[in-house]
Amino acid sequence: MKNFRNILLSASLTVALFAACSGNGGLTVSGLDPAKFDSTVNEKPVKLYTLKNSKGMEVCITNFGGRIVSLCVPDKTGKPTDVVLGCDNLKEYTDTINSPSDFGASIGRYANRINKGQLTIEGKKIQLPINNFGHCLHGGPSGWQYQVYDANQLNDSTLQLTMNSKDGDNNFPGNVKAIVTYTVKSNNSLDIKYEATTDKETVINMTNHSYFNLTGDLTKPGMDMVLYINADKYTPTDATFMTTGEILPVKGTLMDFTKPHAISKTIGDSTFIQIKNARGYDHNWCLNTYKDGKGNDAVVAASLYAPNTGIYLEMFTTEPGVQVYTGNFLEGKITGKHGIAYPKQCSVCLESQKYPDSPNKKNWPSPYLKPGQKYESHTVFKFSVK
Repeated sequence: MKNFRNILLSASLTVALFAACSGNGGLTVSGLDPAKFDSTVNEKPVKLYTLKNSKGMEVCITNFGGRIVSLCVPDKTGKPTDVVLGCDNLKEYTDTINSPSDFGASIGRYANRINKGQLTIEGKKIQLPINNFGHCLHGGPSGWQYQVYDANQLNDSTLQLTMNSKDGDNNFPGNVKAIVTYTVKSNNSLDIKYEATTDKETVINMTNHSYFNLTGDLTKPGMDMVLYINADKYTPTDATFMTTGEILPVKGTLMDFTKPHAISKTIGDSTFIQIKNARGYDHNWCLNTYKDGKGNDAVVAASLYAPNTGIYLEMFTTEPGVQVYTGNFLEGKITGKHGIAYPKQCSVCLESQKYPDSPNKKNWPSPYLKPGQKYESHTVFKFSVK
């Protein structure tokens, strides 16, 4: 009887996901109802915006947190497949007390962690809010992922989001204007451009925090996906997930993804202190594509591949690092799209960015931005099948 119930559940889920990707009934191809995102948050309008191309790619984004809610691409059979985690209504995203998440968000002002929330700008010590193991994570408890961006959809394939962050936002100095431009290209890539200016010296480090699962089944762990990272070095962390200041070689360690392999082959080895501390992978790799202060976004920085669907994701970026996070803290605590409770390690985040705690590591690529300067960052997620 138990096996019969499991068969029925699996069949029902398959039917639901197939129906969701049909685009019928006014829904998006990924099965989202735009009406469930049409609201007002902090007196600002929030909507769901749909970007698409003629090759079967669709990306749905809400300007609450600049979040990618769904990302549909064809698998090897041509079936539309949603490859990111997320929620199917705005309420689940705004309920930060019961189910806080960074699913798909445009992170700012500072992606990743700042040690003890402390930094020094122009000789002045600044204390940022603490929200993660004694550190400031992703801009603090009211970072940009929990704020509303001003949205302007330029055409069917491009969305421009603007954040006007006031001086003192989460204690960060400077009035900052940041722009995130999402574009779905004809080659089934999602092109993301970040820009920012400030009227006082500050720190800026923006990224996208999509949780990728290319397998088509979000009910199961996704660690059989094959990961490649174009990096010979990484920044180790302590038990609080904070970088130690070291930059170590990956060769001979479980951090070596210079040759693609299934994440499941190494993630279960808790004898390696880095995996033990993080309960999996949650680390920054120093990309080989970044040299002499400049990133080469024409060379693959990282890739992810699901053999069962054939979906292949390549990431290109101008940033010096990529934080790879394997969803170690999901554990079925958050119910996402189509009523699925996401299990532990069902996804992989590829967060292009400055190294964690760069404001306090003088020899690392600088995140400081001064008046008159312009912050620019470029990341591309390109999808294909093989």
